[in-house]
Amino acid sequence: MGTQFIDALRCVDLEVASNEYLAIMGQSGSGKSTLMNIIGCLDRPTAGEYWLDGEPVSKMNDRQLARIRNKAIGFVFQTFNLLPRMTALANVEVPLIYSGMKRKARSERASAALETVGLGDRMLHRPSEMSGGQRQRVAIARALVSDPSILLADEPTGNLDSATGDEIMKLFDNLHEQGNTLIVVTHEQHIANHARRIVRLSDGNVVADTAT
Repeated sequence: MGTQFIDALRCVDLEVASNEYLAIMGQSGSGKSTLMNIIGCLDRPTAGEYWLDGEPVSKMNDRQLARIRNKAIGFVFQTFNLLPRMTALANVEVPLIYSGMKRKARSERASAALETVGLGDRMLHRPSEMSGGQRQRVAIARALVSDPSILLADEPTGNLDSATGDEIMKLFDNLHEQGNTLIVVTHEQHIANHARRIVRLSDGNVVADTAT
């Protein structure tokens, strides 16, 4: 039996400006996860081009992609992805360790990122000692600590109750007002409504691109 190829994305022509707040929506199988993985440099497109900060990301090798992921993109996941035995401060420092920053400098940078998300008094707590909302704030601080070009959030409120989810989205609103570029992947309309622009996918195609 021959290999079967499926076009997860087809005619996607998308430009995201600096300091934009974009939501990507679509049903399961629409292509939004594939698009998120390409934007986040986790996958390469098999055709077409992807440029980030003037660099042709689609032509980079694995080492170059790892550098882009570490420095230019901050990831926020639905499941937080924190290291359970490390404090909030140590979790936020992780991307800076990979970039080779010295201990004192990375501690100062991580502390400032935790202050930004309102966790200045929880820096030495471990994830098990924190609420779901606080853990997501730690994850956001970790995403911000490298001063990335894009903050990329995948269903960032999916594991939170509605009140805590609202708090996280208000934090995203504040981060956008401070000049950060945000891309949120979600299937929930009330989450997407926080963005200034919504792109809808269906069967690998952009079917709507509207300002909110």
